Amino acid sequence: MGRIAFVFSGQGAQYPGMGRDLYEASPAAREIFDLAESLRPGTLSQCFSGTKEELSQTINTQPCLFAMDLACAAALAEAGVKAEAAAGFSLGEVAAAAFCGMMPAADAFQAVCKRGEWMDACAQAHPGSMAAIVKLTAEQVEALCREFSQVYSVNYNSPGQTVVAGAREEMPSFMEKAAAAGGRAIPLAVSGAFHSPFMEEASEKLHGLLNSLPLSPPALPLYANATALPYGENPAELLSRQVKSPVQWQKTVENMLADGYDTFIEVGAGKTLAGLIKKIGGAKRICNVTDCATLQATLEALKEDSAC
Repeated sequence: MGRIAFVFSGQGAQYPGMGRDLYEASPAAREIFDLAESLRPGTLSQCFSGTKEELSQTINTQPCLFAMDLACAAALAEAGVKAEAAAGFSLGEVAAAAFCGMMPAADAFQAVCKRGEWMDACAQAHPGSMAAIVKLTAEQVEALCREFSQVYSVNYNSPGQTVVAGAREEMPSFMEKAAAAGGRAIPLAVSGAFHSPFMEEASEKLHGLLNSLPLSPPALPLYANATALPYGENPAELLSRQVKSPVQWQKTVENMLADGYDTFIEVGAGKTLAGLIKKIGGAKRICNVTDCATLQATLEALKEDSAC
């Protein structure tokens, strides 16, 4: 069996009912969800019975997804699977930081709640949206963005998929131009133009909060969205910078592969990251854990690998 990396799902992957069966079946997952509920009453009901619209509001999405991500990772670890490296997509990077021991889960959860509030405030002040552009290269998308004053390439996901964020009034025209250039624009289920300059104030506030926390070096290599490299010094700066900076996901996965991590397990809602890693190519095994069924399937797949 190869070297295992856990990758933590990001915003947009949320869905109604997420985490319910893991809560009932896994003591480790239940402990994470109960912690989240104790710090933010109502988190459990939003995860387990909230509507799609409720879960799509940033102030709800971020704490709920954090709990989901960390609970899935805890259930996997409880089952005996050991991560040797980790990365998280956007919000998922905070859950990954907690999993890697950079900060206690309670501190990370409270930071996520504030992160969601501050990003939502920026989204209200600067209304915008995001869309995944497929069938165009990153360079083509960047060239299209330069034709607009407030549209930015923000997530470099995989070959042929780049996410843009922009001002609400400019995005329809941008998407038309992307289609005319041979691409296809897929609107994302988020409530603002994240990872763009519109998030400057949220990034600054998060940096101040993280600076006040006793952050520790991660216990295993944790790859940063902003640099696509493992964390070193200045973790508060790296973790807050990604709020207003592009997510270098393709480079992150490529660097992890180059460092010998060839088995990727997405923990959290959905299997978006698993799909992106497949498109990037090079991984020996790609799994995801989002419920009891996928947890069992992942354990069986890993058992097959270890028997080879």
